[in-house]
Amino acid sequence: MAKVAIVTGSATGLGATCALELAAKGYNLAINYTKSKKEADETYAAVKAKGVDAILVQADMGQDADCKRLADETMKKWGRIDGLINNAGTTKFQAQGDLDGVTPEDFDRILRVNVTGPYMMSRAVFPAMKKQWETGKERGSVVNISSIAGVMGVGSSIPYACSKGALNTLTLTLARWFSPAARVNTVCPGFIQTRWLLGGMGEENYNKMKTMQEETTPLRQAGTTEQMAEAVLFFLTSASNITGEFLIVDSGMHLGMLPMKAR
Repeated sequence: MAKVAIVTGSATGLGATCALELAAKGYNLAINYTKSKKEADETYAAVKAKGVDAILVQADMGQDADCKRLADETMKKWGRIDGLINNAGTTKFQAQGDLDGVTPEDFDRILRVNVTGPYMMSRAVFPAMKKQWETGKERGSVVNISSIAGVMGVGSSIPYACSKGALNTLTLTLARWFSPAARVNTVCPGFIQTRWLLGGMGEENYNKMKTMQEETTPLRQAGTTEQMAEAVLFFLTSASNITGEFLIVDSGMHLGMLPMKAR
């Protein structure tokens, strides 16, 4: 029987790439979107073209009822849930030094989607994973998409960095409580070449950051969605003895720019 995965926020970017890579591995997919219907339709068609089955579900990951409905529709279609990628997220692009540039409402919105959402979605799928473990020793897997912002305190805004730090902590707590039925891990991407980041940063700043990645990170490259998806799928489909871990995927940026080397 084919395995089943839910990928939240999978209309575009990293979520869409993860869905396509899972489809190539034979997974049936629940594709999720909030507003990007046209792009979600395209991702759905591309997944189906891989020869697997799929459903397309509009659901807001900041709403508990929508999280439950996404899990319920997946179960109704296939009767199982093997994997969950909590990819949906949001931010406010605001210079961190401008402390008046974010409001309590910004914090509430960003934390709800980036932290409460993954919690609610994980809670919604866990009963299915627990049942599969108890009846057939089939272990589920949850992968949270965090950010280098949650490790280093950098990123698009202070609320965003705080939300990703909280998501890393959520990973630890869920890994404890979901065991042994499911593993829970997190990928912390650095810069990713996506339309979303381009739109938020603006073309000039985006190109400057991309060039900086290519010229100053230890690996001298700017990350792609395909490279991030490699890490996500490692946790979701392999890594059978790993839970409660974070993996930074940032071309080595966290090591520092222009590292000293022995000559």
